[in-house]
Amino acid sequence: MKCPICHADNPDDKKFCRKCGEKLSLTCVKCGSDVLPGDAFCGDCGQKLQSAQEAASGDYQNPSAYTPVDLVQKILSGRKHIEGERKLVTVFFADVAGFTSMSEKNDPEDIRNIMDG
Repeated sequence: MKCPICHADNPDDKKFCRKCGEKLSLTCVKCGSDVLPGDAFCGDCGQKLQSAQEAASGDYQNPSAYTPVDLVQKILSGRKHIEGERKLVTVFFADVAGFTSMSEKNDPEDIRNIMDG
């Protein structure tokens, strides 16, 4: 199973990422219950589960296809008064010389590693 945070490969029987410690659980998009890797259907509600490849090519025009059930319920329950949060932030914009040509020639993960350095 690939970690959703650091993208490290982990054995399917592991519950936490071996590289960053993130929880490696799959959840049903319909009911939110945990499912095991390789399950074709949710054991609680019977929802057909997507493979990782199907999920990656999901329909991003439909937010309910990828939004966790608990978050949807939280948004819908507070619909009358969706609250924001006022914060003081600092924003830094930088132009990296030659970035466009470099990113065209290299793999996105390599670019990220270069920029993180």
